[in-house]
Order: sequence, then structure tokens, then C-alpha cells
Amino acid sequence: MCCYAAADKCPANEIFPDAMFPEVTFETSMGNIVVELDRQKAPVTVNHFLHHLNSKAFDDILVHRVVKDYVVQTAAFKSDGSEVKACGTVMNESGNGLKNTKGTIAMARYNDPHSASTSFYFNLNDNNNLDPNPKGWGYTVFGLVIEGMDVLEKINQEPVQYNKKLDAPNAPVVPIIIKKVTLLQ
Repeated sequence: MCCYAAADKCPANEIFPDAMFPEVTFETSMGNIVVELDRQKAPVTVNHFLHHLNSKAFDDILVHRVVKDYVVQTAAFKSDGSEVKACGTVMNESGNGLKNTKGTIAMARYNDPHSASTSFYFNLNDNNNLDPNPKGWGYTVFGLVIEGMDVLEKINQEPVQYNKKLDAPNAPVVPIIIKKVTLLQ
């Protein structure tokens, strides 16, 4: 099965169960990024992410938001502008002890703390404003960039503008594509 319908629920089975710290490669139009996921601290989020990776939902997606020296966000839109198909949402695990520090990957969400589905971002700085605090939920960090920070820094330098088709502020003027996301074996 390639993709999930928007209302489908993610399968409950654990995907790639033997990989406690799976490494994934993001093949982008600007170079590769390798991330080590932390299933120990964010098991539900990592499993959710790996289900989408396995279904190829993260192949041929746009980097749709670059906020200079803050975040690079992706996985809301395919390169043709259509929405990435999600298999439901994931429980917020922001209280797992992982922080939104430079070089981490975290789930994007709406105001509802448990609304993360496919979209995620890379932190370009230490963004403690995205961590949980006594007044509210944070954003779930679930991994760390181990190669390719130079690629994220290149993306950070790209000019951005409002993209009317996507209704997305801070979209790169020249589209940046994540061609494929694969699990390193």
C-alpha cells in the first residue's frame, strides 16, 4: 500500500522493531541529511514516522517553510502541491526529556497538542520556546541530525516568500524537494 487515506488510522504494529535508534536518510535536492531517531524517548512518534516512511508518504515532498535561523519544515505537501496523506495523528511526547536544540527533528502540529500527523521540522537553533513548560505542551523531538547540518544551513540561506498555491508563508522561492526518505539498514 502506497499511501493512507486522510482518515485512516496508523497500523498499531511496531515497524522495524529491532531498531531502537534507527537511522534515516533524507535525499534532498540540496544534499543528504541523516538523522538518528530515538525510539527509547519517543517510541510512539518514531513508530508513527516509520509507518509514513514505509508507506513512501515522505517521498517527493516539499520543504514548505524556512524561517531563517529557526526551523526548516517539510512533509505537509507533495512536490505537486497536494497534501501528504497521513495515517492519523500521534500522541504528543514532548515531555520525553529531548529538547528543541539545534540539529534535532521534531513533529509540527496545530494548537491541539495531539494533532501532529506528517509534518516535521529541523531545528536550526536552540528553540526552547518549542519545549514543554508549565503553561503548555511543547513539540515532540524524536531524533538528531548526525550528518547533513551543512545541507540544512544551505537551505536556511535560500530566499523565501509567501506561496499562494500552498497558502504557506516562508516557502522557498526555488522549490526544495525531499526526493526520498529511507531507513539505513
